[in-house]
Amino acid sequence: MKSAIVLAAGKGTRMKSSKNKVMHEVLGKPMIGHVVSRLEKLKVDQIVVVVGHQADEIETYLQHRVTYALQDPQLGTGHAVMQAQSLKDQQGQTLILYGDCPLVQVETMHKLYEANQGKALTVLTAILDDPAQYGRIIRDDQGNFVKIVEYKDCDEKQREINEINTGIYCVDNQLLFKHINEISNDNAQKEYYITDLIEIFHHNGYDIQGLPVADVNEVMGINDRVDLAKATAWLQMHINTKWMHQGVTFIDPKSSYIEEDVVIGEDTVIYPNVYLQKGSVIGKSNMILPQTFIVGSIIGDFNTIDSSRITDSRVDSHVNIGPFAHLRNGTVVESKNRIGNFVEFKNSHIGYDSRCAHLTYIGDADVGSKVNLGCGVVTVNYDGKNKFKTIIKDGAFIGSNVNLIAPITIGKDAVVAAGTTANMDVEDGEMAIGRSRQENKVNYGFRYKNK
Repeated sequence: MKSAIVLAAGKGTRMKSSKNKVMHEVLGKPMIGHVVSRLEKLKVDQIVVVVGHQADEIETYLQHRVTYALQDPQLGTGHAVMQAQSLKDQQGQTLILYGDCPLVQVETMHKLYEANQGKALTVLTAILDDPAQYGRIIRDDQGNFVKIVEYKDCDEKQREINEINTGIYCVDNQLLFKHINEISNDNAQKEYYITDLIEIFHHNGYDIQGLPVADVNEVMGINDRVDLAKATAWLQMHINTKWMHQGVTFIDPKSSYIEEDVVIGEDTVIYPNVYLQKGSVIGKSNMILPQTFIVGSIIGDFNTIDSSRITDSRVDSHVNIGPFAHLRNGTVVESKNRIGNFVEFKNSHIGYDSRCAHLTYIGDADVGSKVNLGCGVVTVNYDGKNKFKTIIKDGAFIGSNVNLIAPITIGKDAVVAAGTTANMDVEDGEMAIGRSRQENKVNYGFRYKNK
């Protein structure tokens, strides 16, 4: 059985925020969300999140994805682990990690679980050029893990060691709960530290080892907004590099923001200042131009999207969108469409090979194939209390500056003349025209200009 304990009870005062530290976002997802999502990908059997400060905020976000343990008061990392009593009788391996350490990758977690098979405890270590004041990993002449020595307790030779303790562990669960209560708070802070478990295991003759992390950036802890920006930049490049290796072109990968659960097809080109978010799926051979936001949407193949926002919608293939178009609320755009500048589609479906070139609002509508929607068309779908449906059938032509007052149906191959306000159905093949009669006043132009 694989278990995990995620420590997330602290306040994080250095963030200078009223928000719980682990709820601050890295590339669109709270730190704690990254940690839990990766544990879920590993199919960990039980995840216990130890909460304290603003526990309700974390529980509201994670819901029933994890089990919770409350640490109140917060008396150190060892004390936090003691609260995870729901794991007490479990067998197998338990990973101990932190909610404010959001970059640890699935592969690293997997290596920890694998490395600890047959061991009592595996410490994830990091080798740093400048180990600063981190606790040092002490090994014997054969390279075997001996102990961790805190920087303040190191002699000069030990301070030259550049392998440090990351604070992330994988431990035999039965041994963990057999000895966790042996941790003492006999220190200046009167707190219980999980690092003391190393010495307890060593005194009992258990097999302990250190496992160096492949990329030290993964174990970066977030303490303030500077760290948050560094973590975001690392994850951004980590994700973008992965997609470049899989055939995606980034004009400037440092200025494109792709969330971790997004999928992108090969030969897609992504320009600067593009944001792909909330599990969007992008097909192959798309051109995504600057200032585009795609959120929770599915994009097919061979599309061009220019400076537009697409939210919770679907775009099929060979579609040109933008600049400055807005698709939202479940809109579906079938193939070979043209959705132009300053066009908004809301909760609407537009059929194959239709056109909506500019300055138009289509809401709560079902638009057929080969329909032309002229400039300034508005579906008048809201009466102040209720939303109503507009249906425009195949081949219809809607002229410029037309208001379609819903509920209304425009028939197949029907025409609605420019400037019309239509408030009743138009049958197949009919033309609707509803303009005020024009009257020209002789010489009134001169009088107006010269008054």
